[in-house]
Amino acid sequence: MENERKVEAILWSIAFPGFGQLLNKKYVKGFIFVTLEFAVNVQARLNAAIIPSFYGQGQTANDTVNYQWIMFYPCLYLFSMYDAYRDAPGQRMRYAAIPFAISAYFGTVGVIYSHHVKIVGFLLGVIWSPILFHLTGFFIGLGIRLIVLTIMKPQS
Repeated sequence: MENERKVEAILWSIAFPGFGQLLNKKYVKGFIFVTLEFAVNVQARLNAAIIPSFYGQGQTANDTVNYQWIMFYPCLYLFSMYDAYRDAPGQRMRYAAIPFAISAYFGTVGVIYSHHVKIVGFLLGVIWSPILFHLTGFFIGLGIRLIVLTIMKPQS
């Protein structure tokens, strides 16, 4: 049951950074994450880029955002998820931060390369490219975590 709370905290953080913290009754952190989400979202014009992205208009989405601000978003988003996961009740996983940190890095790289990543001739743009990179980074991070766990076996 407690591990369900960890999943619930991550899912609420995916929906909106800061909601996982509010669920965990970490109200100050939740307020800070929600405020940061609003600030970065508005300054980056992220919501205005989402609509053309869903219509397959990657270039329009790229032209809409402010790259000086959107570069912050992957790290904010993934750290909010990790923080909510870490604070939720349930069994602690060793080195749980690794997949989240690697995913945040890959998401930022996805923003950087959003002008170039195409699938079947369609430019993914600043919304879909980081998402694809996030997922790739998370799975690579899980692999790295597995390697670290193998190397750093607890001594009995």
